[in-house]
Amino acid sequence: MSTPTTLYIDGAWEAAVAGGTREIRCPADGSLVAEVSEATAADTERAIAAARRAFDTGPWRATTAPERGELLHRVADLLTERAEDFALAESRDTGKRLVESRIDMDDCIACFRWYAKLAGVDAGRVVDAGSSDVLSRVVHEPVGVCGLISPWNYPLLQAVWKVAPCLAAGNTFVLKPSELTPHTAVLLMEVLTDAGVPAGVANLVLGAGPEAGAPLSSHPDVDMVSFTGGLATGRVIAASAAATVKKVALELGGKNPNVIFADADFDAAVDNALNGAFVHSGQVCSAGARLLVEESIHDRFVDELVRRAQQIRLGGPWDESAETGPLISAAHRDKVTAYVEKAVEEGAVVRCGGEWGTGELEAGFYYLPTVLDDVRRGSSAVVEEAFGPVVTVETFSTEDEAVEIANDTFYGLAGAVWSQDAGKAQRVANQLRHGTIWINDYHPYLPQAEWGGYGQSGFGRELGLAGLAEYQESKHIYQNLRPAVTGWFGGTDD
Repeated sequence: MSTPTTLYIDGAWEAAVAGGTREIRCPADGSLVAEVSEATAADTERAIAAARRAFDTGPWRATTAPERGELLHRVADLLTERAEDFALAESRDTGKRLVESRIDMDDCIACFRWYAKLAGVDAGRVVDAGSSDVLSRVVHEPVGVCGLISPWNYPLLQAVWKVAPCLAAGNTFVLKPSELTPHTAVLLMEVLTDAGVPAGVANLVLGAGPEAGAPLSSHPDVDMVSFTGGLATGRVIAASAAATVKKVALELGGKNPNVIFADADFDAAVDNALNGAFVHSGQVCSAGARLLVEESIHDRFVDELVRRAQQIRLGGPWDESAETGPLISAAHRDKVTAYVEKAVEEGAVVRCGGEWGTGELEAGFYYLPTVLDDVRRGSSAVVEEAFGPVVTVETFSTEDEAVEIANDTFYGLAGAVWSQDAGKAQRVANQLRHGTIWINDYHPYLPQAEWGGYGQSGFGRELGLAGLAEYQESKHIYQNLRPAVTGWFGGTDD
């Protein structure tokens, strides 16, 4: 078998300098997807050098904002043409259902379209200096070389949330996707090249974080690092980036409350509680993994939730009857298993699930949708992130208590409120310390609206206007149109 050349550095496909490779296998059945290059720090440093040259001396920095916008529109057009190729690659790498990967493609295309429009109108602003003799402007300039580190749960979408605003702002970058799910990133490099992105502007390294990813936060030639992933790794990246005081954006997950009041639309709330917790087998940073139910409807609500959770059909990407898929790896399934076992030791009651998939599911990394009831406030189950198909149930009696419990987390990414009392829903939403709040819904997002968290869910924002600002520096240019002697210091005449 020939050595794979799946690193993209300075406009060329290359093998890893040390010759390393990695097998990618589908989590749904263990089948071999492909073998890819496994980069080391040396490869990443070469990619950083290419991005540095492209930013400092290449033609990219002379590209106007409208031209960058046009390029991003071309990227969106090419993604549309190749959407099925991307969806198939995404499903093979992650094991998620093909229909979900197709939906992801629509979202990726919409993100490029949004930043294409935004890039074309980003002209800065004129500041009133209080004098007609002064021209004062604030302009936006690219940060420089960006290290973009994306996760395995939504490999292409999370990469696009970084790549689109990064290019719209005029930066160059090195992208390091999860070593488990590299193939849509490889296809994205092909599309960017076909769209006209110059050599060295977009670079790709594949491999494990400690080797391939580490230089992106520590190297002095990287001006900004954006990371989406786990809290522990985010802390390491922030500490590493501090040595060179580079700009940092972190999205580190959440422990997200889904608050159900007794006056909620019962059927819609149950249905969305299932969606919030079990879409993509709960491998979603904003998953509604903490269910807070008003005490008066607890029994009825949880009984119905359990009944429907037991009916969820698991299967691989090509199983048209499946409603959700496998976990990403055996190691991750073990982590989810240990999380549930610890919750039970602390007093939680498993109402359904809590087991691996059996029968035809045994070839993949399946875990049954799990409802943990009677979970105590402050226990590990409501503090730690399972990142799997597990939802915990807590109860409350008053509006104030609901807010207090929902905010009792060091995370702060997302949450939801269910009530047909519009005033109450707004009051609770206003008090929740989370970056996104849904009212009578769960999971939708808009590329025009900022995404990010409070607390240890990270800092910085993706999407929206702030998502572009993460990749920009603001410069104030003050021009005196009528220069004159100030007279501050005395003259030199005797």
